[in-house]
Amino acid sequence: MESNRLEAFSDGVLAIIITIMVLELKVPHGADLEALKPLLPVFLSYVLSFIYVGIYWNNHHHLLKACRKVTGPIMWANLHLLFWLSLFPFATGWMGENHIAALPTALYGGVLLCAAIAYFILQNCILKNEGSNSKLAVALGSDYKGKLSPLFYLAAIPAAFYHSWISACLYVCVALMWLIPDRRIERAVAEDGAA
Repeated sequence: MESNRLEAFSDGVLAIIITIMVLELKVPHGADLEALKPLLPVFLSYVLSFIYVGIYWNNHHHLLKACRKVTGPIMWANLHLLFWLSLFPFATGWMGENHIAALPTALYGGVLLCAAIAYFILQNCILKNEGSNSKLAVALGSDYKGKLSPLFYLAAIPAAFYHSWISACLYVCVALMWLIPDRRIERAVAEDGAA
């Protein structure tokens, strides 16, 4: 299978995930700013999850562009990632509706952790397929951000039971870390196409 078919399928799933998340934003019954106040946690959790989905979409796109041939393990690893990403609307809604309460915030971190692990598995399946000397392997290097993110999530999950805003801040820190564009894979794909 060509990687563009897998990418198109994944893009469709991610678009549905974003649509489901935005449907969780309920219209307030009042017409003043005070009516929006109770919706602030819901809106902030939506913004954070939207950013996360965007980060996954962007990195997934570059990862699949570096993949020359899709194998069965790559397809299953991709479905595994999409499964965890599909839980974002539930975790986002529960956390937002309960104003960043401990258990929903910890569960949100658990979903983020599982999505990060699933992405790592997909990345390794593609690396195994492409080879350890591939441009993708060289571009990824030691992948500090990929290894640091799960550690932040692992710290944030128990922190939610101490003070849930600590967890929320850790989730924001990881998102900010990934918002800085990482051009390694993009450059490797461009160099490979020029060769």
